[in-house]
Amino acid sequence: MAENKSDCCPRTSGNCESASRKDDLDLKNRMGKVCRKILVLSGKGGVGKSTVAVNLAYALSMKGKKTGLIDVDLHGPSVPGILGLKGKMLGNTADGKIRPMEVNSNLKVVSIGLLLENERDAVIWRGPMKHNVIKQLLKDSEWGELDYLVIDSPPGTGDEPLAVAQLAGAGSSALIVTTPQSVATDDVRRSISFCNELGLEMLGLVENMSGFTCPHCAKDVPLFGSGGGENLAKEMSVPFLGRIPFASEIVTCGEEGSAFVGSSYNGPSLLAFEKILDRICSVDNKVSNLKTKEEQKMKVAIPTADGKLCMHFGHCEEFALVDADAEEKKIMGVTKIVPPPHEPGLLPKWLHEKGATVIIAGGMGQRAQDIFKQNGIKVLVGAPADSPENLVMSYLDGTLKEGQNTCDH
Repeated sequence: MAENKSDCCPRTSGNCESASRKDDLDLKNRMGKVCRKILVLSGKGGVGKSTVAVNLAYALSMKGKKTGLIDVDLHGPSVPGILGLKGKMLGNTADGKIRPMEVNSNLKVVSIGLLLENERDAVIWRGPMKHNVIKQLLKDSEWGELDYLVIDSPPGTGDEPLAVAQLAGAGSSALIVTTPQSVATDDVRRSISFCNELGLEMLGLVENMSGFTCPHCAKDVPLFGSGGGENLAKEMSVPFLGRIPFASEIVTCGEEGSAFVGSSYNGPSLLAFEKILDRICSVDNKVSNLKTKEEQKMKVAIPTADGKLCMHFGHCEEFALVDADAEEKKIMGVTKIVPPPHEPGLLPKWLHEKGATVIIAGGMGQRAQDIFKQNGIKVLVGAPADSPENLVMSYLDGTLKEGQNTCDH
């Protein structure tokens, strides 16, 4: 995998900026082919996060969902071992992209562990390099169309989880994994705060390793205590999805390289996982349906000058606010308003208050884009200089072409 250098000499800085914009557009297009992205997170290591991620992805594929599983734990990739892929290497497509490894007809996998020639190799990278590698894995993996992309993230709230949350884009939600004891829930609490700070949608929390049923006397033994995950979910106002008890079969399946949801095991842990899966799908469907209904009625904001889109977002004469029905693909009305005097960071707040759900611009600074995205407003840049009505109709028809951002700063 090619190394992305963060430093450029003055002579080549323009080329680097152009390449960066192309990378951003490629990433957006790639992630746009995924309906839902589930980031499996935890503030604590050793809670079984990778086991949950693998079995969630495998279970979704068994339900007929086109599913991708990407392992971005750069220093401790566990997915290849759990799925029996140790010693295998990812290949490339004809155009040099990453070809994910197929586990079954509906499940494809990418992991940094499948790019290392030797499993003893240590990955020793600093923060910027980690961000670039995660971006490359997300951008260059040739998934095709996916119903779900499950992303197994490393523990904590550092560089890797932050990069994943920022790069995955729209349609992303977090699944938090903890064990019951306070030494875990104290760290996982920070993960929930991390998601809240980033505005990351929350699917819910899973309490893993929640007790053990003795195979001889059938007595439940709370090895790590009990109820810590559920109490944390209540405290942080996060949906509690359920508990997964210990089972030696889960360990055996992981050692043998197979997902336990696809094995012959049929004990309490599988039944618990199936209930959690049903709740995840139920929550996810409700969120998807809600978003679909919201997106049917939209307000598109377009900066204009002389009746056409203005190439520079912050220096327009007026804004056209176009009310549109996405389902009917028609414009309901157009309102033209004069913006307040330009100040950094003012327009995103002002348009948010006006009810804008989509922004179509010729050019927009990165800070403004970030503020809009944090408020759940979709941003499209590089649009052509056309009338607001034509731009919105092109957007509704799916034919709006995004070109170069004319004022990316």
